[in-house]
Amino acid sequence: MAGDWTDTSAMEQLLATDALSDSTKVALGAGVIGLIFGYCAQQSRFCLRSACLEFWGGRLGAKVAVWLAVFGTALLTVQYLMASGRLNPLDVRQLAMAGSLSGAIVGGLMFGIGMVLSRGCASRLLVLSATGNVRALIAGLVVTVAAQASLSGILSPVREALNRLWVVGPNARNMALHLPDGTGLALGGVCVALAAFLVWRNRVGPWTAATAVGVGLTIALGWVFTSALSHVSFEPVTVGSVTFTGPSADTLMALIVRPELVMNFGIGLVPGVFAGSLVATLVHREFRVQTFDAESGTIRYLVGAVLMGFGGMAAGGCAVGAGVTGGSVMSLTAWVALLCMWIGGGLAGIALERSDDGAASQGWTMGILATFRRQ
Repeated sequence: MAGDWTDTSAMEQLLATDALSDSTKVALGAGVIGLIFGYCAQQSRFCLRSACLEFWGGRLGAKVAVWLAVFGTALLTVQYLMASGRLNPLDVRQLAMAGSLSGAIVGGLMFGIGMVLSRGCASRLLVLSATGNVRALIAGLVVTVAAQASLSGILSPVREALNRLWVVGPNARNMALHLPDGTGLALGGVCVALAAFLVWRNRVGPWTAATAVGVGLTIALGWVFTSALSHVSFEPVTVGSVTFTGPSADTLMALIVRPELVMNFGIGLVPGVFAGSLVATLVHREFRVQTFDAESGTIRYLVGAVLMGFGGMAAGGCAVGAGVTGGSVMSLTAWVALLCMWIGGGLAGIALERSDDGAASQGWTMGILATFRRQ
């Protein structure tokens, strides 16, 4: 169909040009996807942490509505791609390779706790960095360092030992093989319908709702783009979509240890998201420098960032990479990681809420949490 952006054959013809190297095509395409993601995420205020705290606070408000709109849009469109043959499950790493449930559980819990302490997940910190939020910028840098240390540095033996505890094969990891046909599409439709209801009930503005849908569509666009390029490329191209923990670490290491950038999806995605958020911030005149102060604290941000860096690498991705991108292809480990992020975030939010009043009477653990809240 003409004009159908999900038509991989048309995209393959476009990407078959020899004018650019395949690695350059990957980076440029990721940059465009990142630009759209960053702009829409900044405008919609898409944030798992905010949605999680709202949900565990007993409300299905605007934050939950935005998150559901993003997740539902991604799930519905990606499942359509798979059902129509435009995305082959055998090309998807999260379905074609073994995965760690132990990493998804422990890493997801750690990531959820960390995003509450740092007041934003990895993607949200990147988006906020472009709005003048110095707290988010510093926390985001710590996330990338902790992620790199967990991937190949001092924390890697701990992560590898954790991930080996409970490994599941590709057959178990692909939830679609164990559910009735069309289950993914149905779940995506339910999420979109519930999001639409919550948008209406909470009087979420049309622009906010539209940009939330835009964030979800970038997940599908990432899958379409990398899948199409992998079919025409003479170089190996990993089929994937938007994720931040690994790419952020790769981008940082590329900038500080290599004289020349090695073009890949992450190298294009991360600066693209930053640029998209910056454009949205400047266009809508929302740029404002924010630094650490007595209320915001420093220790909790840094501790949370380390937890997110390690947790994201153990879980196989961040709140977007595992939670939305991995969830959209019905990967078991991604859904488990996402559930544990919600649980970890909820527990951390409840503990922090009670820490000030309960520090004196509930022992050393609440005292430590009260310290995080004040620092």
